[in-house]
Amino acid sequence: MASLLCLSLLVAAAAATSPGRLVPFDLLYADGVRAYLARDWARAAELLQRALHSYAGLRAARRACRAACARQEPLGGGPGRWEAALLGPVLQRARCLQQCLGRRLRPAPSAHRASRAVRRDFERREPYNYLQVAFFQLKKLDQAVSAAHTFFVANPQHLQMQEDIEKYRRMSGVKSDSFQDLEATPHWEAYETGVQHYDADEYLQAVARLEESLSEALSALEECRALCEGPREDEDEEEKMQPGLYEAIAAHYIQVLKCRQQCVLEIATKPGRISATEDFIPSHLDLLQFAYSQVGNQTLAAECAASYLLFYPTDEPMLEKMKQYRAELGEDTAVTARQSIQHYVQRSLMEKKLIYYAVEHLGETFHDPDLWTPDELIPENLREKHREDQEKQKQETLDVEEREKRGALPFEGIAVTMDSQQMNGTQRVVFDRVLTESECKDLLRLTKAAGEAGDGYRARRSPHTPHERFEGLTVLKAVQLAQNGDVEWRDAKLLLQASEKSRRIIESYFTPGKKLHFSFTHLVCRRAVDGEQEGRMDLSHPVHADNCLLDPEGQECWKEPPAYVYRDYSGVLYLNDDFQGGGLFFTEMDTVTVTAEVRPKCGRLVAFSSGKENPHGVWAVRRGRRCAIALWYTHSPEHTEQERVKAEELLEQRAMEQDQPDGDKHQGTDGSSRSSSEPRAPSRAAKPADQRQKPGLDRKQQPKVLRARDEF
Repeated sequence: MASLLCLSLLVAAAAATSPGRLVPFDLLYADGVRAYLARDWARAAELLQRALHSYAGLRAARRACRAACARQEPLGGGPGRWEAALLGPVLQRARCLQQCLGRRLRPAPSAHRASRAVRRDFERREPYNYLQVAFFQLKKLDQAVSAAHTFFVANPQHLQMQEDIEKYRRMSGVKSDSFQDLEATPHWEAYETGVQHYDADEYLQAVARLEESLSEALSALEECRALCEGPREDEDEEEKMQPGLYEAIAAHYIQVLKCRQQCVLEIATKPGRISATEDFIPSHLDLLQFAYSQVGNQTLAAECAASYLLFYPTDEPMLEKMKQYRAELGEDTAVTARQSIQHYVQRSLMEKKLIYYAVEHLGETFHDPDLWTPDELIPENLREKHREDQEKQKQETLDVEEREKRGALPFEGIAVTMDSQQMNGTQRVVFDRVLTESECKDLLRLTKAAGEAGDGYRARRSPHTPHERFEGLTVLKAVQLAQNGDVEWRDAKLLLQASEKSRRIIESYFTPGKKLHFSFTHLVCRRAVDGEQEGRMDLSHPVHADNCLLDPEGQECWKEPPAYVYRDYSGVLYLNDDFQGGGLFFTEMDTVTVTAEVRPKCGRLVAFSSGKENPHGVWAVRRGRRCAIALWYTHSPEHTEQERVKAEELLEQRAMEQDQPDGDKHQGTDGSSRSSSEPRAPSRAAKPADQRQKPGLDRKQQPKVLRARDEF
């Protein structure tokens, strides 16, 4: 029934734009989550679907009104003084938009301005996570599978959903066509199919799908650009105070231009990925010119080549191709670039010129998303920085190649933020995006529900300082608490999953092919004791090494008891950053010369070898509560963490007793159930084409700059 769900979403989205029909999506979402928590599955499914309909309808209404008003009231021109000529059409456009949106959005458009947290939930398809559980409880299996798959496509690293998808695949009543993405973008489906045909030398089919992809991508780009003209909805970010009318107009206009420029990254980023496909639009033309030449259509091949040269006019291989096409077609044959590509390039260059003017004269900043931006467009005094950025990008490419020699990381989306060279040491690395914000919040809930002072530290209040209180939880204790009903099973399971994910990442980075075993796993929080921080001089954790006794005066580290001499690698997976102090730092053997510091934040994993090459400590936590999963690993199987073995046995035993999707079996202490992290209810540069080999054989990816996700 997945097709029925998809059809209902489309029909309702279209209907939602009718006057009087569009209820603010954030209100529907909030009510849907409340119904979910109350286990009113039918009501939850209805409200969550309506929220998705309303969200799609709101975006459609904004796109349609901006397109209509652009046709009716074009900007520019007009008699009279320049202010009237400029601002007159602006006022007319504003009136048109206000009237159009007022007709389409009832209640007033201002009622549809949701918080950033809610908008990001919809961008990450969070409502589908709730929906899949609700549909499962309603015995609507096909719809549950479609909702789960739609969420999973955009969140491929979600640990619990990975398991649920596999369980759905094993269920006898599930049809294979139920695994469909209800939010699929047409240009990505066409692009991936076209590239598959291209790689298989099926050029006729490749041409059809790549042309479809290019057309859909340009259409998606226009929709994205239209949405950039909307109101600035980040009400929690105070807008800079502007000294006057023209400064304020300029500031907002430049923000719109920068948003439009970034749209190419949005359409070039596949759902579930964190980086955009490099040169997404030019790469279509590169592939198409080769494919057309292979099917004998030299006219269109030449047209695509001419279009590609608009991006890279000095690309020697493509210039040689153009000479070849002209010779084959005849020198008198006119070969011009596609009008749509000419418009795309000219408009983009105009916007870049304005943005770089603002960067040079108004103090703006700009991260150019395109590699093809010509150097002459960049102001002279900014070119040096631009060259430095290019050199930095080259170094990052070399770092990627070096990491590839180590072996690929076992999970997509994990970013290496700092390596040993950047941290002024050896065998050190920092990974980001190991956990999502919602997974961090679930683990923090586990610490609040089950934290016990001194657990894992021989019952002492704190082993290192009287100014902090330690709360710790081992993996076995977490599972035992779940057995007793004191914590939720899914939270205890997430602790094991997160630590295992960290182990696989560290093993693949430092010791590919050589097994790392858990030595000890500890979920631990350090809380600053109120009233005892004034005049504090000590550290949260003194400088030490993890497998030897550090002797700063003798510049030695002794591998002897009571040190844990069998430990080979260490890791810290952070869960939060809403505290003061508490950063990790590395030193020389003297324990006082700091060589590197790491600031904790959700999903950040710092890993390092456990020996004398990595003395480290923790700055004092002066306010708040710092939580992390401390991890130690060994190459020696005889030192494997036995508590973890027991915890895994208990989980396996429970899984055998209840082998069904976790959305059904994870019953929380509040009576709720969900297969994944549970949020709270919502509230109100040139890259030439190498023609010596088939284009597209070495398609690299350009990192995309992302903002950190805000949660409820």
